[in-house]
Amino acid sequence: MRVLIAAVGSRGDVAPCVGIGERLRGAGHTVTIAAHPSYAAMVRAAGLECHPLPGDLGVLLDLPERSTPAYQAGRVPRLTTLLREAARATYDAAAHADLLLTNGSAPFGYDVAEARGIPGAGVYCQPMTPTGDFPPIVLHSARSWGRPGNRLLGSLGVRSMIPFHRATAELRRDLGLPRRSVRRTQARQAAERWPILHGYSPAVLPRPADWRPGLDVVGYWWPPATTWEPPAELTSFLAGGPPPVFVGFGSMAGGHGARLAPLVVAALRRAGMRGVLQAGRAGLGVNTPDGFGPDVLAVDDVPHEWLFPQVAAVVHHAGAGTTGATLRAGVPSVPAPVFADQPLWSRRLVELGCAPEVIPFRRLDAGRLAEAVRAAVREPRHRAAAQVLQRVVTADDGAGAVVELVERLAARS
Repeated sequence: MRVLIAAVGSRGDVAPCVGIGERLRGAGHTVTIAAHPSYAAMVRAAGLECHPLPGDLGVLLDLPERSTPAYQAGRVPRLTTLLREAARATYDAAAHADLLLTNGSAPFGYDVAEARGIPGAGVYCQPMTPTGDFPPIVLHSARSWGRPGNRLLGSLGVRSMIPFHRATAELRRDLGLPRRSVRRTQARQAAERWPILHGYSPAVLPRPADWRPGLDVVGYWWPPATTWEPPAELTSFLAGGPPPVFVGFGSMAGGHGARLAPLVVAALRRAGMRGVLQAGRAGLGVNTPDGFGPDVLAVDDVPHEWLFPQVAAVVHHAGAGTTGATLRAGVPSVPAPVFADQPLWSRRLVELGCAPEVIPFRRLDAGRLAEAVRAAVREPRHRAAAQVLQRVVTADDGAGAVVELVERLAARS
């Protein structure tokens, strides 16, 4: 079967889809990933085809120091354009597909599958459906409003995703499909029991009992194994002292590197820890050609599955994929969430005992970060809790659940 996976978003959105694609390819399917061209090498390294999605990801990922109403209002049309172009490119790629899988940043995938007359399903790394169990991720906050409040805000939050809904409505208009409201689409999906698999462990965030049938939590989708070889400088640094603390914000914090790098280095030194800083989109360390000294090393892209088992703790933005990678490695965290689902995963890390506290990204300062790093490393309970979760999340077979779903849908079509 020819499977298309619409993977809109950052590396953290694309890498799990590549892991799914690799398993599907191993099961005999032909897989294409629709993703931003900057991830084409990762896709093709797994033996998969890549269909490019146009647009500037900075519209989605780069946020100012302080988000004003004027900034958010100006962002809506730019984000709508990005998503509309991605939707059209996904529709074009689906001309050669027998089945479409779509991630949480590409809700228009449901409409593309309808237009192409092929089966589809969701493969989400975040819980998008309203529930009373926790607050909606669109609030960018982990504060609970009680079960009725969480569910009400979740429903309102889904409807407030204006760029996504505009892009979908414009796609339907361009394809000659009848207009359909968000509420009617949700009702149709519920009636069909349209499947959405969630790629995180139920031990980390259990499936809400108030979700409709067809929504399942199946376990993490790990990026494919690589033949990556570490640079000599990194292996020498790791061998030259006690395990360091890893610090990285992934695809978040674009343009914040000049502020973050000295803050992070000062915090590590106050905590008495060595550190590995990953540049990421923030550019940590890129403007310090002479380095930070013998106790801190700046690196480019390093596979988390290779590095994390060798560190004392991980300071990170708490994206779904990075959170899973820390648990897979059995190491404690210091989460510094930026937006979206990150506050939710941060809160769960603390509740599960794997992190001492949550430090919101915009409240990072050297003193508070130093105290959190010191607690994560020196209080054994955090590593012990992470190691308990390590055994659970590595026993899950999330990608296998996707293969089973694809073959079930294929048998029906």
